[in-house]
Amino acid sequence: MTGVISYLVFFLILALILSIAVLGLNLQWGFTGLFNAGVAGFIAVGAYVMAILTGPARDAVFGGFGLPFAVGLIGAMVAAGFAALLVGLVTLRLKGEYLAVATFGIAVTIQLVCLNWEYVTGGTLGLISIPNPARALADGPLAQNTLYLLIVVLVGSLAFWCFERIVQSPWGRMLKAIREDEEAAASLGKNPTRIRLESFVIGCMAMGLSGALYVGFIGYVSPSDFLPIVTFQIWTMLIVGGSANNRGAVLGAIIVWAVWTTSGFVISKLVPTEIQAQGGAMQAILIGLILVLMLLGRPRGLIGERISVSRHARF
Repeated sequence: MTGVISYLVFFLILALILSIAVLGLNLQWGFTGLFNAGVAGFIAVGAYVMAILTGPARDAVFGGFGLPFAVGLIGAMVAAGFAALLVGLVTLRLKGEYLAVATFGIAVTIQLVCLNWEYVTGGTLGLISIPNPARALADGPLAQNTLYLLIVVLVGSLAFWCFERIVQSPWGRMLKAIREDEEAAASLGKNPTRIRLESFVIGCMAMGLSGALYVGFIGYVSPSDFLPIVTFQIWTMLIVGGSANNRGAVLGAIIVWAVWTTSGFVISKLVPTEIQAQGGAMQAILIGLILVLMLLGRPRGLIGERISVSRHARF
């Protein structure tokens, strides 16, 4: 029984951490219509900044400032937001598939920088010994993980509340207006380019926060953590749960992560040993199949966008 509880706690920590990144993507795509294919890159920025700010001093590697956990979270968000600002100033005049290609290329570039800039990122060896505040406050793996889960729930709840307030505000309604008809929004005196940039930066800050919480829990970061499959997972979570709905974003993260982890366990037990090296590819194929079926059968996701209907509407 203890083993089951430990696994559920571990599962929920990672699922809820990923849900924060999905919330950021939801603001960009679901509410603004921005096709960000570089999610993994902004998660990586937050993860490495967290490791640099809070980790111990390391020989021949920049950082190791040993700052508090909360400072690392804020620093990760600021760094990811600044990176998004630079990227957005260059790319957000692009639309549709052109923006997707540009952001995907930037994410790959960030991953390659993490792989080769050894003085800052540790290169292929990564950065280790990233402190987890729960280890200093609790004894035993289960107690520590449970405490970290509470931290993630608190941070995730705050992020969820912030995004709900954002999309229900006049600025949030303007995002939808730009998504539906940018020219009409501009005719009202708004600046669609500036508003799209603001949405992009805020969404990427959430991705940086997700990356910071991830490395704070795992205690290690390397370039292999931010391959393009991460972007694919985050997008699938959003589409399955339902874009333009923050509750759908969280639900999709939990469901897709459950499928991913369960399929990995099944593959390890049932697939012949000689082909288990392809287990990751099998998981990706499964998630891709779920994505296709969802797009065909329920394109709005499990919890799609809430469409308000006037009380005077006639049917």
